[in-house]
Amino acid sequence: MNKTKETFVFGFALFAGFFGAGNLVLPPLLGFNSGPDWWLVTLGFIISATIIPLLAIFAHARLQGTMFDFGKKVSPIFSLIFCFFLFAITIALPCPRTAAVTHEMAIAPFFGTSALLTSVIYFVLVFVFVINRNKVLSIIGKYLTPIIVLILLAIIVIGVISPVTNMNPSRFELPLISGLLEGYQTYDAMAGIIMGGVVLVSINTSKNKLSFSEKKIMVAKSGLIAMFGLLIIYAGLIAVGAFYGGQFEDSISRTDLLSGIAVKTLGEIGSTFLSILIAVACFTTAIAIIVSFADFFKAYFSTFKNAYLLTAIFCCIVGVVVGQMDVKYIIDIALPVLMFIYPICIALILLNVIPEKLATALVFKWVVFITFIFSIPDFLGFVIPPENLEPIKSIIPLANQNLGWVIPAIITFLLVNLFEKSKK
Repeated sequence: MNKTKETFVFGFALFAGFFGAGNLVLPPLLGFNSGPDWWLVTLGFIISATIIPLLAIFAHARLQGTMFDFGKKVSPIFSLIFCFFLFAITIALPCPRTAAVTHEMAIAPFFGTSALLTSVIYFVLVFVFVINRNKVLSIIGKYLTPIIVLILLAIIVIGVISPVTNMNPSRFELPLISGLLEGYQTYDAMAGIIMGGVVLVSINTSKNKLSFSEKKIMVAKSGLIAMFGLLIIYAGLIAVGAFYGGQFEDSISRTDLLSGIAVKTLGEIGSTFLSILIAVACFTTAIAIIVSFADFFKAYFSTFKNAYLLTAIFCCIVGVVVGQMDVKYIIDIALPVLMFIYPICIALILLNVIPEKLATALVFKWVVFITFIFSIPDFLGFVIPPENLEPIKSIIPLANQNLGWVIPAIITFLLVNLFEKSKK
């Protein structure tokens, strides 16, 4: 396989790995609720769900290690704890959510079977793909991704060129920030940290033996291909959600809205196409997540030959247990967790892509620490009554928009760099 073809296969595989349950059900409702402000919401959504994940892939291209390398400048212990937190969150929430969405939108409407049965069969099939790790990216990139893209593009193109009906009035006071925060629910920044390593492992085990710089270029190009695809799909789904908003009830759920749009754009066969799309998109994401973590534990516990297999088994068992729950419930319980972990992920991604002279170990330590401290009120806002936090949030810039960590992190970055420069 020549390098260009291999790059596109890896890029398509990355796209499929990123594009799962949340990426499908979140954008249409975001457009539905934003109405004429859909383009502002799209901009915010793209920042957190496309641009930052792309920077994570660029960081992987530069580091060429595992996700452990993202935080090791803070300290090896911090990095290990961070990786285990990502592992726990991703395996407990977005990975099982793929099975839940598949059941609600692709299985239950046609077969009426139980969520538990769907979850069991789903993760047995995922496990079969995961243990055949060396073939995964090739199969996903060559065969499954084109199916996803073709069905989505059909829905988007027909939806966008159709006459626009009465759009709903915007429900967002700050549509740009609302879109940005909704992008957290895609888990794409976390996925960038987690799955970028999959491409590196696949490149290292491919027949083409590449130098460090060649691998850097291939990983970066693969990331660009994947994120460009996500950008088009996200913008299209948000736009279609806004354009068709007036044709649905205000209380419609995420899954029902997506199904309704599919039927209105593709006709009655749209529900069948959408079921195929849901099943394939969610399936590829679950595979990519579990392969990523199995790769990580195999590398970290290199002396334990069954680390990959046992990690895959554990992930699939958790998937079966959580995957039988309601999609809305899985999304709702994720909010406080994401408000806590996402700022740290963003900080680490940005620090790993800027020039090393501006991101010393001291800068890493202080920026991550301040980000952690100032993200606590955002996390607590979903756990305790918001009015209890008003005295704190009133003195922190952007805290009422759940972005209270941003300004303190930027100030810390500048101050620590000034301090180090003055020492020299």
